[in-house]
Amino acid sequence: MRALVVINPVSGPARARRADAGALARQVLERRGLEVEVALTTGRGHARRMSEHARTSGIGLVVAWGGDGTINEVASALTLTDIPLGIVPGGSGNGLARDLGLPLDPECALEVVATGHARRIDAGRLDDALFFNVAGIGLDAEIARRLASPQARRGLPGYVQATFAELPGYRARTYAIEAAGSRTEQRALFIAVANSRQYGNGAQIAPAARLDDGKLDLVVVQAQPAWRLLAQLPAFFRGTLAPRPGLHMAQVADGLIHADGPIGFHVDGEPRAVEGTLRIGVLPSALRVVVP
Repeated sequence: MRALVVINPVSGPARARRADAGALARQVLERRGLEVEVALTTGRGHARRMSEHARTSGIGLVVAWGGDGTINEVASALTLTDIPLGIVPGGSGNGLARDLGLPLDPECALEVVATGHARRIDAGRLDDALFFNVAGIGLDAEIARRLASPQARRGLPGYVQATFAELPGYRARTYAIEAAGSRTEQRALFIAVANSRQYGNGAQIAPAARLDDGKLDLVVVQAQPAWRLLAQLPAFFRGTLAPRPGLHMAQVADGLIHADGPIGFHVDGEPRAVEGTLRIGVLPSALRVVVP
């Protein structure tokens, strides 16, 4: 089998930028009988273009080595095909990889790529953009926009820093949400749309989410004092967040979110925007992913 390994050389911590990443990929995969091609990304969108080309060039496996953004690009190109996705976590949070139970060590992850089995998972959709881990609207999207800057601090400390920088000046917005057969208006700080449980680093915004249940978990965090949000941090990291006043959770297969003016959102940490109305959808069992 021919395998294409797509490496983001500037993703996450230093291990993802190692000069020998390509050599390690060849070493581990070739000794398992794979014919390996290695490609380094040069900018946003490059991983997706290379993966789209792989669909028509006889490649039987595409491996994404990077963070959730890199994985999103590769996975988006492979959605609704029979080509499996292998993952080598190389990002700051590695939310999807953690939820799939993949090892964070690159060599161990490559061994899983070579010897694991393919599992089908769902793909979420916000407007025309696919996501596989977590998408978000409002404050969530503004934090993602900060973290997308090349100068941003990475990892959990960077996420905390971006949150505290954005939160004091952020103003909640009113959203009309049409989902699960009802329409509600909610003044929300942010709305998370989760295919998996966590953003990364163990921060579980949707503990009940499952990657293969054909649904997305909608989590609405209403406007509330900062101290009340901070009081929920232990549950956030323990994976025990549950509905309560100011925190609404529901499972949906589709829906619409309306707001006055542009709606900022992100898909797997990649910031985007749409005017007025945002469509939510899910593609069940749309992607094959190699897991242990």
